[in-house]
Amino acid sequence: MHNGTLLLVDDEAEIIKLMQIYLENEGYRLLTAKDGLEALEIINRETIDLMVLDIMMPNMDGIEACIKIRETQKFPIIMLSAKGQELDKITGLSVGADDYVTKPFSPLELVARVKSQLRRTRNYMADLNAKQDEIIIDGLVINSVTHEISVDDQPVKLTPREFAILELLARNKGQVLSMEQIYAKVWKEQFLESNNTLMVHIRKIREKIEENPRKPQYLKTVWGVGYKLEKGGPSS
Repeated sequence: MHNGTLLLVDDEAEIIKLMQIYLENEGYRLLTAKDGLEALEIINRETIDLMVLDIMMPNMDGIEACIKIRETQKFPIIMLSAKGQELDKITGLSVGADDYVTKPFSPLELVARVKSQLRRTRNYMADLNAKQDEIIIDGLVINSVTHEISVDDQPVKLTPREFAILELLARNKGQVLSMEQIYAKVWKEQFLESNNTLMVHIRKIREKIEENPRKPQYLKTVWGVGYKLEKGGPSS
C-alpha cells in the first residue's frame, strides 16, 4: 500500500531521478512526465494526489500546464523554479500552485514540502467529510455517523430512538412531519391514534435539548399537523 500517487514533471532526467530516489523511500507511487503535455495525458487517466511541476520546459511549460490543470483538478502543485526567477514563482502561485522549491534544491526539503502539502490536503478533506456528516441548526449539532449531539457546545445524550426522531426532523429542517410520518419512519409500524409513545419521546428530547422545554426553540409543535425542527422563537 503506497502513501499516495505523485506526478513528477521535469525535462531534466537527472532532476527526475533525484526526486525519485528520495520520494520512493517515503513510500509514494511515482509517475513522471517530461513536459506539460505529457503531464496532462497522465492526469486524464490517473488519480494524482500531488504534482511536482517544473516551470521551464519545452512544448508546454509549467505555468501553462498549471492553468490547464486548475480548470479541473484541485490536488496540490509544488512548482520548481530556477534560482533568481522571482517572477516565475509569483506567477506560479498566482495561477494555482500551492508551493514552490528553488533549483538547485535539497531533496530533503522537497520531501518535507510534499509531506506538508499532502498532510494539509488530507486534514482539509477529513474536516470536510466530518462537516458533511453533521447537521447544524444554530447551536444544535447532530452527527449522523457518531450519533453525537451537542447544544451550544454541550454534549447531549439521547437514546437511539430519540436520536432517530431528532435526526429525521433535522434532515427535514423547517418541514412539518406528521406523527404518522415520524412513527412510520422510526418505528417502522403504522401509527395508531391511541398511541402516545411518540409524544413521550418528543417530551424527553425537549427536556434534553431545550433551555426551556415548555417553550421549545428547536423542536416545534404545529398543532393539528405534527412537528418540525428549526431555530426560532418559542413554540406556542
